[in-house]
Amino acid sequence: MLVLNRFTVPPDTQDDFAARAHAALDALARSNGYRSGKLTRAIEDPEHWILVTEWESVGAYRRALGGFDVKVHATPLLAQALDEPSAFETLAEAAPGEPVVVSASDRAADPWR
Repeated sequence: MLVLNRFTVPPDTQDDFAARAHAALDALARSNGYRSGKLTRAIEDPEHWILVTEWESVGAYRRALGGFDVKVHATPLLAQALDEPSAFETLAEAAPGEPVVVSASDRAADPWR
């Protein structure tokens, strides 16, 4: 599972934002089920940042959000993210030089289809 939290950060607050994002990433990284994470900034427009984390499952991510250090360091930062979908399930992936591997959705089937 991939989580993408996008932020718009004015130039005069970027140092503070980066420090808070590092603390949030550190807290998330110590959670069970965490696989990886990155803090990124747009090359074309440095006011746009993304905190990207990868998790073994939706449940692992949701449980991590309940951890004390995550509540202290990550939750306030995540509250500043743009209001848009942020959690995505992986449906296909490919390692370098490897074929595409397709995964089933974790979502329940829609009974109305």
